[in-house]
Amino acid sequence: MGLIERLYEAAERSGLLTTVDIAGQSVAVDFSAADETVLEGLVRGADYSIRYPASALPQLAVGDALVIAGLNYTVRDIRAIGDGGEHRADLSRA
Repeated sequence: MGLIERLYEAAERSGLLTTVDIAGQSVAVDFSAADETVLEGLVRGADYSIRYPASALPQLAVGDALVIAGLNYTVRDIRAIGDGGEHRADLSRA
């Protein structure tokens, strides 16, 4: 088990992560729903994303559907972070 996996395992034990369900699999991820100002400040929307060890969801792809806290999301973009051991997936509400 690599450093990234050990860090995520410790974060999960500490209750810092959220469970995502995808294709019958449950994985602990770092979920973010940060507010974002759009349309010249007239509207506030949410920018949804998850960060996870690349080894936890190696098959995750753009267009995949997933469930977080009972809400449906769709993957719109995936990027490797750092050396590629961690990924960030940007999501949209389905």
